[in-house]
Amino acid sequence: MADELTPSQFLELDKNHLKGLLLKSGGTTSHTVILARSFNIPTLVGVDIDALTPWQHQTIYIDGNAGAIVVEPGEAVARYYQQEARVQDALREQQRVWLTQQARTADGIRIEIAANIAHSVEAQAAFGNGAEGVGLFRTEMLYMDRTSAPGESELYNIFCQALESANGRSIIVRTMDIGGDKPVDYLNIPAEANPFLGYRAVRIYEEYASLFTTQLRSILRASAHGSLKIMIPMISSMEEILWVKEKLAEAKQQLRNEHIPFDEKIQLGIMLEVPSVMFIIDQCCEEIDFFSIGSNDLTQYLLAVDRDNAKVTRHYNSLNPAFLRALDYAVQAVHRQGKWIGLCGELGAKGSVLPLLVGLGLDELSMSAPSIPAAKARMAQLDSRECRKLLNQAMACRTSLEVEHLLAQFRMTQQDAPLVTAECITLESDWRSKEEVLKGMTDNLLLAGRCRYPRKLEADLWAREAVFSTGLGFSFAIPHSKSEHIEQSTISVARLQAPVRWGDDEAQFIIMLTLNKPRCGRSAHAHFLAPRSPHHARRIP
Repeated sequence: MADELTPSQFLELDKNHLKGLLLKSGGTTSHTVILARSFNIPTLVGVDIDALTPWQHQTIYIDGNAGAIVVEPGEAVARYYQQEARVQDALREQQRVWLTQQARTADGIRIEIAANIAHSVEAQAAFGNGAEGVGLFRTEMLYMDRTSAPGESELYNIFCQALESANGRSIIVRTMDIGGDKPVDYLNIPAEANPFLGYRAVRIYEEYASLFTTQLRSILRASAHGSLKIMIPMISSMEEILWVKEKLAEAKQQLRNEHIPFDEKIQLGIMLEVPSVMFIIDQCCEEIDFFSIGSNDLTQYLLAVDRDNAKVTRHYNSLNPAFLRALDYAVQAVHRQGKWIGLCGELGAKGSVLPLLVGLGLDELSMSAPSIPAAKARMAQLDSRECRKLLNQAMACRTSLEVEHLLAQFRMTQQDAPLVTAECITLESDWRSKEEVLKGMTDNLLLAGRCRYPRKLEADLWAREAVFSTGLGFSFAIPHSKSEHIEQSTISVARLQAPVRWGDDEAQFIIMLTLNKPRCGRSAHAHFLAPRSPHHARRIP
């Protein structure tokens, strides 16, 4: 717990003993929070630290998904989080197979899965999580929380450390995206009313040319030791590209004159985050080697939405059909020129959106390191042709909500599986309540690869329970739901060590029916439940 924590202070902490961070100040996009995410450390900001003083030496639970701190947990709450921890451990163990495998779709299409990092110390953890490269090395953090800019040697050593972890894999270094919403005190850049549209990134390079040249020289020098690429942020015109290339040529010539080796063929790319670039892609391709879509900023600029303005944040939605059309236009325009294009925003880590990104035909997706194994596992289930059909349907939608419904109904795998699978049969379970039973059985569906969002499926099951209890008497219960959150229709079975309260009855033998809603008819439940006794017969809609 701390009022604030700088990135350098975070890096000094022993990650083997760090279980979570509670910070009084900072934002969800602060560099400390981004670093914590890359190490899979749950973090909450805006916390009233003083209010937590009475529980400073007691067990608490930090729920990063819910944004909650649980103090004085009762037995049921403690068991919930213990069960959740076991499920997450099991998922990580399942996904270990993907740490060393290349990412491919079910029909063999290769899409690189890379990591976003902000410091060289993250590189080792990123590649340990299965990263096939670094798609975004945010260098601005190297300039923040200090009294002066880093020198050439310091930057050179940092890039060399990252390359050592990469072991031949590629690292895309984004030059400093500072100014505006990422202030650096020693540069004396004044605060702005709308920093996202202001004096930042490439727009400050001309005034601080020596700073930019220093960074270019450090990247070039490090390129002699591995595969480095240079990426420029916030490009909006050809004038900026040509100016950058001029400065890069000058830096290269300086190193040649000093007999310092570097990669003469180092690639130069740009962030595709300002919409104007989409209309000059053909001209850009004459001067640069690759593009990386910054989905966060591109969404903001294309839809004219200030993410920090609570009154308009509902309009900030990357599933807006107009945004999807813009992405498709950009990817196809770049590929027509024979160039490479990736995506490095938060969108890449959203599992539900992955089919759309595969449908776009991107060459690479870059995301926070802990998200990589799950992304590889999901991608292996997807057929790129079905994903393209889905994207076409999404672009034809009229609202973001229609796209969300479309994604919810999309099956990650197109192959039917048996209704019963061993992973969804649990014998002698110690679940002690109806709540634990439904959570445990939906978690089993997650681990069996039959459900992407177990809590949403669980909510559908509880919705049925709210209408009437599914207890049948004689220690049996048949919870059921037709849901868009189940990938494969499944019959799950559980035998409990002891009966639990189930409405007015008790149940020890649970048969749970979860049917894929888009693929089953209205009478599906009735078909499964037909052999019931007349005494308990009733219509199950």
